[in-house]
Amino acid sequence: MKQAYVNTENKHVFTLKLRESIKSVAPIVALVAALCLICVPAPTDLALAFTVGSLMLILGMTLFTMGSESSLTSIGSHMGAALTKTKKLPLIIAVTFALGVFITMAEPDLQVLADTVPHINSLLLVVTVGVGVGIFLSLAMLRMIFGIKLRYMLMIGYALVLALTIFSPKDQLAMAFDSGGVTTGPMTVPFVLAFGVGISYIRSDSRAESDSFGLVALCSIGPILSVLILACFYRDTSVSDSALVRDSWQTTTQLGRHYISSIPHYMLEMVRALSPVMAAFIVFQFAYLKLSRKAFFRILLGLLITFAGLVLFLTGVNVGFSALGNEIGKLIGASKYKYLLIPLSAVLGWFIISAEPAVYTLQTQIEKVSGGAISGRSVKIGLSFAISAAMALAMTRVLTGISILWFVLPGYALALIMSFFVPELYTAIAFDSGGVASGPMTATFMLQFMMGACRASRGNVLSDAFGLVALVAMMPLLSVQSLGLIARIRQGKSAPAETLVDDEIIELMEAAE
Repeated sequence: MKQAYVNTENKHVFTLKLRESIKSVAPIVALVAALCLICVPAPTDLALAFTVGSLMLILGMTLFTMGSESSLTSIGSHMGAALTKTKKLPLIIAVTFALGVFITMAEPDLQVLADTVPHINSLLLVVTVGVGVGIFLSLAMLRMIFGIKLRYMLMIGYALVLALTIFSPKDQLAMAFDSGGVTTGPMTVPFVLAFGVGISYIRSDSRAESDSFGLVALCSIGPILSVLILACFYRDTSVSDSALVRDSWQTTTQLGRHYISSIPHYMLEMVRALSPVMAAFIVFQFAYLKLSRKAFFRILLGLLITFAGLVLFLTGVNVGFSALGNEIGKLIGASKYKYLLIPLSAVLGWFIISAEPAVYTLQTQIEKVSGGAISGRSVKIGLSFAISAAMALAMTRVLTGISILWFVLPGYALALIMSFFVPELYTAIAFDSGGVASGPMTATFMLQFMMGACRASRGNVLSDAFGLVALVAMMPLLSVQSLGLIARIRQGKSAPAETLVDDEIIELMEAAE
């Protein structure tokens, strides 16, 4: 009877997640299909590949959201709590840095960006970004442990970014800002958010809730700084910009074989992505956690489901979505109606945020930590407005060649100013939202859509098409903090008290001596 109940419960969860995935992806598929059938003469084989990719995307999202709840979220929460309980600051920093580097190096979004960027070796770029995330994730842990206000660390971080933009090559700026967004994708976000929540459970002060967010925000700064530094000293001219050479399939069997042959590649990527996390979890299980056998194997099963979901998701997105996105952008960009790309990008941005796996994780975490005080639905609506505006601005840059600095510098300045007038929890959520909004759908379909339009209008891909992810990561900072400002005005209350429990800080400081 118990086994039958478990199976029934699992089926119910799968059905619920499947419905959510269909609801998220269907508007994008319908919009792209309408474009292809009515006004954009896309090749038939690409349209068929897009259809197959859509089915894989839906199933992949379903499995990912099922598996991540019981695996990545649990692992991050358990490891965060276990690390803090050790009261060994050097161990906390060392483990945090290592996890930040390895998880980031295996992040699918980063692999996509690295393979696309010209003039920089892809492996070097991945390692550089990984080190940047590792350093800033360690700093984020120190912020949580010692109760440092998030806004001050953000101000210092972005001040350093501003200083480095003066010395970095101008055509590398957009790519550097993009690197900060792609590092916080479906692999990194569930783990990092839960990792922070696990550490916050150790504290009982009134700021523990808000301090559990902000990790993703700080992790987004590290890659920008590290890539800007790299751009000042390194440039590989042997790696050049090349247009996307799309595959073509004469028969349905050729298309099917291409999908099947692509699966092992993404399986290998996901093995690399999950292996460091699994290894660290197993070490902590025997050294600190001591979970029951049932709980341990439940997490391993969740990792397996997450693995299968991400493989299907990435295969569908990369094989079925990227090429069609590039083709649509190229066809419209070469026509006399190219400025219609701006409102079209806005519409795509509105719907595409629903298909990002990491956004679901953030919504769940927000409602859990805030005890339902902050609705995940309201955050999602705010993100939809933000991403819609970001996509429109990005396409405006593609068609006009306006520098990325004219957008990101005033945007981040305004976001930092707003942080002084809204509750700190909203500020932390806003900067985390900026990271999770720029996921696989943005880095594959929309980036290729922008690149196709840029090449058709004879723009500079490196300086004009890149920068999309940066704008997508920036706009939620303004929209979510606006929600916080509205909520504060409605409640007529001051921000939560920001006192700290001195005993906890003293204990950790003593452990560090």
